[in-house]
Amino acid sequence: MTRVRQTIADLSAPAMHGRGYAFKGDSLAANYLQKQYAAIGLKSFQPNYKQPFTLPVNILENRLKLEVDGKALVPGVDFLAHAATGAGAGEGRVYEIDTLILQDVDVAQQFLTNNLRNKVLVVYQRHLQELLSLPEPFQPQLKSVAAVIVRQPGPKLMGTIRGEQLPFPALEVLEKAWPKKAKKITFAVDARLELHYRSQNVIGFVPGKINPDSFVVITAHYDHLGHQGKDLYFPGAHDNGSGTAMLLELARYYAQPQNTPDYSIAFMAFAGEEAGLVGSRYYTEHPLFPLGKIKFLLNLDLMSTGEEGLMVVNGSVFPKHFSLLQHLNQQHQYLPQLKSRGKAANSDHYFFSEKGVPSFFFYTLGSTTTEYHHPNDKADTLPLTKFKEVMALIQTFIKAL
Repeated sequence: MTRVRQTIADLSAPAMHGRGYAFKGDSLAANYLQKQYAAIGLKSFQPNYKQPFTLPVNILENRLKLEVDGKALVPGVDFLAHAATGAGAGEGRVYEIDTLILQDVDVAQQFLTNNLRNKVLVVYQRHLQELLSLPEPFQPQLKSVAAVIVRQPGPKLMGTIRGEQLPFPALEVLEKAWPKKAKKITFAVDARLELHYRSQNVIGFVPGKINPDSFVVITAHYDHLGHQGKDLYFPGAHDNGSGTAMLLELARYYAQPQNTPDYSIAFMAFAGEEAGLVGSRYYTEHPLFPLGKIKFLLNLDLMSTGEEGLMVVNGSVFPKHFSLLQHLNQQHQYLPQLKSRGKAANSDHYFFSEKGVPSFFFYTLGSTTTEYHHPNDKADTLPLTKFKEVMALIQTFIKAL
């Protein structure tokens, strides 16, 4: 567990830049994993364990500032950039959007005949899509605004990644941080859209001693949200430094000669998960061995808690495997409960199971100090309550397969 904590601390350190796309954080993390794989002694399908691919991504480097009526708001606490924000800097007068504008074409027409240049439109989060979806005749006026402020109900902000860019700066402000009668804002946000950003999956394997051509696959995404501005980054300790650390521990275990598995075991660390499961989708379209050779796939994401058990996504899709997992858990008393969910496109198992690969996605359950998609998702906050027990269940399940 000392080593597990060190791995998570390494992956979520400032030097990794949140394992995102600003300052090449994903590549720094991939290089770290490559060295770990080599030290463990995993075999490689491709040079340096890496499978390159490209993705579109909006990268938010350098400036991120917002002042309202002369008061500076704190990035990550009071506000974040919208993931698809455009770049821009300046100031503007605040204009609170009446929701009637978004629902009545005549009112919208009247509103948009006003000169919106240097205006800052303020809209509630629930109405943002309506604003962006105004009919084409209104779009040129909309594009002329200084910025858009999106009021978020709270209780806290949550970062994401997008592969497109809005034609104006857009900043999400927590409701409690937005003054009642705001008049003027000053802002600066740097963003650049890269349509073909080069990233990589990191993949190695341990050959099986009886059926080396058949595989059990362990997956975890190692990427996270990266930076918003030069100083604010998302450490991503729980999501998914914890799952990546478990993948490495399982690789260490099976690489030891006394633990050589009957089937080969592949360890796939995916990038691009936070950008829409891009890396794992790419893998299923460009597999390094036939997908039909995968006996079972286990995807590890959010592995820091577990005092309330484990959620098994696809549990109801593969009831015989879930029943086996339940039996093993009850026999060994690893976890207080296993819960089952159906199909969900919420992590890297999804495109595998869509192509007929039997797959489970595990995430731990429990009251937690972890901060999902937040700058406070730090290594020292993780309880790792049932980390060893989840690992033991996985090892027992693989043996039973």
